[in-house]
Amino acid sequence: MNIKSHSAPGIAGTTIFGPRQARKGYALNRMCFSFNDATNRMSFLEHEDEYCARYGLTEEQREAVRRRDVLALLEAGGNIYYLAKLAGIFGLDMQDIGAQQTGLTLEQFKAKLVRTGEQPAEA
Repeated sequence: MNIKSHSAPGIAGTTIFGPRQARKGYALNRMCFSFNDATNRMSFLEHEDEYCARYGLTEEQREAVRRRDVLALLEAGGNIYYLAKLAGIFGLDMQDIGAQQTGLTLEQFKAKLVRTGEQPAEA
């Protein structure tokens, strides 16, 4: 089987998840996968730093977890599908992540969505 390497132009502000990022984020993504089990989610909430250490997260990854910084977690090798489990534990939804991506507050981001017609105004 011949596998060709394709290069893609960079997208400003976007972390491309490829083989390098997968290796970089293996421990982080493995930890996030563990959150499929409710007992593990509770253990993380009770002893967050110890739980991160058990999975061998780097200091960069652990600091991003402490800050609840999804963008930094992506840069640290996190896969968005696994990070969604962690974001859920933090009580973050896609609008919270969108606000982080745009550098807006959550309220500003929601107002932007309403202005652009992507979300109905709340009654």
